[in-house]
Amino acid sequence: MIQTSSMAKVVIDIETIGFDFDSFEPKTREYLLKYSETDEEREEVKKKLSLSPLTGEVVTIGMLNPESKKGIVLFQNKEEEKIAFEENGLQYESGSEKEILEKFWELVKNYDQVITFNGRSFDGPFLALRSAKHGIHPVKNLFGYRYDHRAHCDLLEQLTFYGATRRYTLDFYAKYFGIVSSKNEGVDGSMVGELYQSGKYLEIARYCARDLATTGELYAHWDKYLKF
Repeated sequence: MIQTSSMAKVVIDIETIGFDFDSFEPKTREYLLKYSETDEEREEVKKKLSLSPLTGEVVTIGMLNPESKKGIVLFQNKEEEKIAFEENGLQYESGSEKEILEKFWELVKNYDQVITFNGRSFDGPFLALRSAKHGIHPVKNLFGYRYDHRAHCDLLEQLTFYGATRRYTLDFYAKYFGIVSSKNEGVDGSMVGELYQSGKYLEIARYCARDLATTGELYAHWDKYLKF
């Protein structure tokens, strides 16, 4: 279990996949492709289904205490047998999307500060809307006052000074600050759908764990040199 402290902090990262485009009813498919005029544009829409909780689902949720380096990675596994083990200070547990969301909210309520990279725009809305889809009520507000990092420190917001400068990727910021990037092992978010379809659930979970570590290191650098 993740250890908490007097000012308990947790880094959060999720991995998502898009639904099969053909699984949508005809009118929905027509709506999604409404502004696509070429085959390339239509394919691009299909590739981006994983970016919205209305057209995709959560397959992995990672949580890491940046101080103790302990945490948990919850992930979907389509095999009948549940998986649970510990590796490098992280617990890995499999379950359905509903089960991993329920576990996430059960754990996150114990933390004072949530740390993400683009969590206000992506992870937070995805977790909230997918939870609502399953009839789960989020127990923690991930959308508090934007300019107060004490409850939710979105590093993308902090490193762009709340949108005043250009946005870069986690990989780009990590390399800029000399942090080992989670992308160094050849996996990035665009590959998650393909990995999932190939049954490589643990590979996705371990990629999420690397994202957690990178985000945690980036947070430590921001906390030491850029926090006001």
